[in-house]
Amino acid sequence: MDIKTALLENAAKVEQALPAYLETPDPALETLYDAMRYSALGGGKRIRAFLVMEFCRLFGGTEEAALPFACAMECVHASSLIHDDMPCMDNDDYRRGKLTNHKVYGDNIALLAGDALITKGYEIAASNPAVSWASALAGAKTILRYAGGEGMMGGQEIDLLAEKKAPDFPLLLKMHAKKTGALIRASAMLGCHAAGIVNENDSRIADASVYAAGIGLAFQIIDDILDVEGDAAVLGKATHADAKEGKTTFLSFMDVPAARRYAQVETDKAIAAIGEYPGSATLIELARYLLARDH
Repeated sequence: MDIKTALLENAAKVEQALPAYLETPDPALETLYDAMRYSALGGGKRIRAFLVMEFCRLFGGTEEAALPFACAMECVHASSLIHDDMPCMDNDDYRRGKLTNHKVYGDNIALLAGDALITKGYEIAASNPAVSWASALAGAKTILRYAGGEGMMGGQEIDLLAEKKAPDFPLLLKMHAKKTGALIRASAMLGCHAAGIVNENDSRIADASVYAAGIGLAFQIIDDILDVEGDAAVLGKATHADAKEGKTTFLSFMDVPAARRYAQVETDKAIAAIGEYPGSATLIELARYLLARDH
């Protein structure tokens, strides 16, 4: 099975499982939950969910154990996209080829939907019925840590401050390791937790983290390149947005060929971290696919 087919099949499983977590519990909350579903069920490659599932499989876990964690990560990721698109952040009008959440529901409901999705992710992880209590606790702790101030939210704060004072290259790396890389790393770790690995000092978690850090950085570099060279119709969002907003990117420090080489080095590091494990071929193929993507 090629990686595109594997991604599509995994995304279909997540799309089938996720709606059950987002059913409206009270008619009075219909608008909020409709806004949550609008973003969480809005398609996408489901890369983070795929990482959860694949790392669980790599280390001997079951799909049943991994799927709730995968759905939790998709809720958290959808939350981040809602907030990231808002006028007070990146002020984007389109996401995945359709209007962003705040353009449909207004800033107030979009803010609430983002908050509700991230807390729903915590809830789903903590109540995963197919893993031990220790794995469920580890999963919830991982999401809380990497989605919070030490991770994604901290990266967003660095990004906002960078609008006033351009970051140097080390700070740019730190920003992306947190803003984009943290949830990718959390996804790989959740796959380990689903397979029963809860000790943070376990070498398998360390290797998963190195892999995730590598593909996460490469992912961001390619994102920066696509913002300059990509096709808006293929990307499903506007191009040249970073330049319009005056943002510092990898292309602020290097040209496109150098950036592609940088992404290749990070991809190679990711592959080396997990390449010796039997059954790692799919994750290796994923790393190469993300490097070569056009959207």
